[in-house]
Amino acid sequence: MSALLPTRMVSKPWGRTALPAPFSAPDGERIGEIWFEPPPALDTLLVKYIFTSEALSVQVHPSDVQTLTAGLGRQGKEECWLVIAAEPGARLGIGFRKPLGAEAMRAAALDGSIEQLMVWHTVAPGDFFYIPAGTVHAIGAGVTLVEVQQNSTITYRLYDYGRPRELHLDAGIAVAVGGPYPAHLHRHVPAEGAARLVEGPHFRLDRLDGAPDAATAARYAGAPLLVIPLGGEAEIGCRSVKGGGCALAENLDAVAFSGHCLIAQPSR
Repeated sequence: MSALLPTRMVSKPWGRTALPAPFSAPDGERIGEIWFEPPPALDTLLVKYIFTSEALSVQVHPSDVQTLTAGLGRQGKEECWLVIAAEPGARLGIGFRKPLGAEAMRAAALDGSIEQLMVWHTVAPGDFFYIPAGTVHAIGAGVTLVEVQQNSTITYRLYDYGRPRELHLDAGIAVAVGGPYPAHLHRHVPAEGAARLVEGPHFRLDRLDGAPDAATAARYAGAPLLVIPLGGEAEIGCRSVKGGGCALAENLDAVAFSGHCLIAQPSR
């Protein structure tokens, strides 16, 4: 069941024409995202790289409960970001500086002041953020990050810097949390050593530094997982997976790790 996942390059107005190694953009295309197609065995998770030259829209995603209530099925989206590279002054906007009601949020989205009402974090490699559904957020220019998320494409744009793309104010404001981002959902991952990054409610995620310890192995035991090498690599059977790749492994015992790798698995 182990397999390398196919990739999909996604053009974005805020993407880049030059990508960091080992990636490369087709001539003349602004690539903003590289997706790893979810395998049938783990179709609730999506892994992607994001590369920005301009700010993304100010946006929000609904929860499973909200999409089920709206008749859209289980299409909620919680996600997390691990910053891989950042230009000087690069920022991520997450949540608001103070509580904001629905009508005030709508007015701020319409006149563009919503950007100034958000909390902006200057970031560096190793910064990690978990983004619950309902969190108003935006990724600024000059950031490269890995995103692990529930496999959903529902995004409600609230403000898009004047770009000619559709906004979704009614749907977005209906699911948005008009308040500060919880500080405990942001941490800096040390350059060396292993780190447990997420444990539920929808998935678990760890950054390994070589082979996992016994406690990590027990949490992932007996079920398929995704392997995302960063500075390291992984051997899965006869396959070698290097940085810039992502693979499905039948179980943790089937993988030999070297250096830094992410591993992800749906919560049970």
